[in-house]
Amino acid sequence: MEELAKEVSSLSAEEGEETSKQNGQIWCLKRIGKDSGWLQLFENTEVTIGRGLNVTHQILSVSCPLMISRNHCMFKQREHGQWTVTDNESLNGVWVNGTRISPRKPHVLQQGDLVRFGVPLDGNPVEFEYVLLHSSLDKIKDFLSKTAGAEVKALTSRPKKSKRKFGTDETEPNISKAKLYRVSNTDKSHGLPCPPATLPDQAGPSEPSGRFTQCSDSSQHLTSLKRYNENLKALKERMGATQKRAAELEGQEASSLEQRQEMEALQEQMKLLRGELNSQQELARQRMEILERTVCEEERRLAMERIQQKEDGLKKQLEEALKEEEKERARAQKEEVVSQMTEVLENELQCIICSELFIEAVTLSCAHSFCQHCIADWRRRRDECPICRQPIVSQARSLVLDNCIDRMVENLSTVMRERRTALISQRKGLRKAPSVGLVVIQDDSDTDPSIQPSSTAKATW
Repeated sequence: MEELAKEVSSLSAEEGEETSKQNGQIWCLKRIGKDSGWLQLFENTEVTIGRGLNVTHQILSVSCPLMISRNHCMFKQREHGQWTVTDNESLNGVWVNGTRISPRKPHVLQQGDLVRFGVPLDGNPVEFEYVLLHSSLDKIKDFLSKTAGAEVKALTSRPKKSKRKFGTDETEPNISKAKLYRVSNTDKSHGLPCPPATLPDQAGPSEPSGRFTQCSDSSQHLTSLKRYNENLKALKERMGATQKRAAELEGQEASSLEQRQEMEALQEQMKLLRGELNSQQELARQRMEILERTVCEEERRLAMERIQQKEDGLKKQLEEALKEEEKERARAQKEEVVSQMTEVLENELQCIICSELFIEAVTLSCAHSFCQHCIADWRRRRDECPICRQPIVSQARSLVLDNCIDRMVENLSTVMRERRTALISQRKGLRKAPSVGLVVIQDDSDTDPSIQPSSTAKATW
């Protein structure tokens, strides 16, 4: 079945080509909104378009010289008479019926297709936009000329006013078509300070809904916007079909009454479609503005929340830093106090005999103080003060010194407290142990010297 269909299409294409050759019809690209600068597509050859010198048709952009590449694209006719366009990896691309074609891949064209080179700039319509036509050479040869005199001659030499009127009427829909593409490209980049929102006819209907899911109050506007976008798509399809039909009728003889009536009906239909399309676009634009305002408010609120959270975090860090600084200051003060206290203890409350803090301090009659164990051990050898060498008349426990030392030792380090505890335990053990003294008496007699030991045991507590 597919082979049969291909054969039928090839036969019909060959018949159409033979008929067109007999009638003197040619293929060309009619420039929208212009009565000159149309580009003829020569059969059985590759037609190249660009701003370079080695191309078939050289087109130069006035607003942006680099809009068109040196070898922008290539048109080629297949064996069956179908034309294809290939994008030669141009910078701004080739657009067919509003869709950019893939580079280096031939795209099949149909009569009435809209071919656009480049993109719109600053809200202006596309500079180079064409319609593929198959018409008689006698009718369009004047438009293929690039001189103004040829255009004037074409205006004055045509006997059929109705046909000329159709040409002028056709220009207006084409300009409206260009404005339609301009609106679809510019509504998303002007007038609002927020980030631009992509229209669903280019990015798909799921992108806006995915972008605005954070806005809880925008679901109703999104539904309305989707509905308007669907209506816009339907209107654009109907308008494209109407323009395609009008282009087909333009390429034929418009002498019959039915064709003129059909053309007038198509023009009326296009006017209605344009009015409805403009109204739908206005509603969609309003909905889009509401959505973008909602998004702006939501983003502003989220930004304020982030700023507030950052400020709270900074405040918390500052408070923690202040607390840590206060702790460090208190620790330093405590260390300084402990250092001073240790210095005082070492200088004023230290026993001169054992070089330790007083343990069970005892004050002598000369007002000097010592450890009870140390002064007792000292008095076994000498009964005088170790400092001033005065005789010891009396001694008394100094509870005030003991209490003062105990309270001050509590603030010392753990090592010093443990060391003092060990010393106290050691001295208590020495105090409980009995002391044994041996006295040896030697008798120097002539007869029998002997040593008679006598031991005296004295326990000191």
